[in-house]
Amino acid sequence: MELGLVGLGKMGGNMRERIRRAGHTVIGYDRNPDLADVQSLEELVGRLKGPRVVWVMVPAGAATQATIDELSELLEPGDIVVDGGNSRWTDDEKHAVQLGIKDIGFVDCGVSGGVWGLENGYALMYGGAEENVAKVQPVFDALKPEGEFGSVHAGKVGAGHFAKMVHNGIEYAMMQAFAEGWELLEKADSVTDVREIFRSWQEGTVIRSWLLDLAVNALDEDEHLEQLRGWAADSGEGRWTVEAAIDNAVPLPAITASLFARFSSRQDDSPQMKMIAALRNQFGGHAVEAKK
Repeated sequence: MELGLVGLGKMGGNMRERIRRAGHTVIGYDRNPDLADVQSLEELVGRLKGPRVVWVMVPAGAATQATIDELSELLEPGDIVVDGGNSRWTDDEKHAVQLGIKDIGFVDCGVSGGVWGLENGYALMYGGAEENVAKVQPVFDALKPEGEFGSVHAGKVGAGHFAKMVHNGIEYAMMQAFAEGWELLEKADSVTDVREIFRSWQEGTVIRSWLLDLAVNALDEDEHLEQLRGWAADSGEGRWTVEAAIDNAVPLPAITASLFARFSSRQDDSPQMKMIAALRNQFGGHAVEAKK
């Protein structure tokens, strides 16, 4: 089949290559002309035969909205737009209504796989009407990992990005657990080789996983992570997961704590810890350290 792909960055560019390797035609557009096959969205739409499928792979929020606004004016009834970025699931419902007024279909797709996806395939979670999903299915099949799993029609519009959001929330908590265990091992005087302990866990343990494999890779590159600053961003999906938990009255203590741990990394001199130190000194006479 033919596919228009908007956004050819680290993810989009590799996805274009994987889809082409499966024998499909991909016409890509990016604001960077060095990456693009065409010079505008209008040219991209004009090059595709109807009914068209256009996959949007740009940053969530304003960039996605602007792209969908423009496509809504260029596409025709029966065409399909797929949002494969990290959009919030509530935005999907708005986009489906906006495009549906013109009889343009909409499918949301959470995509996981990162820089490894070109060779290993991408885990896909998509939402939308059965007839719209069916029109995109050859692309889903090209992108997914080999084998039985790695691709799911999660439900109606918004379900794909909701599933990806929860996936990322779980990822936050798993990474935080590995990080806490690593720090404790590094602090223990009796432990002499933390990297090899992590490596030993790769076989026969209940915590063996791809994240553990990546942790070992990182330790092989920098055994004590001395080249890194202890700062970690959050993409937004961790926050959305916690907000959805509040809306649905679902307790998420591990995921919520892992999100707040990211925030603590932004503080070189934590105001909260100043108050805790002051209180410990007041009630117990515990020592405090003066600011340098």
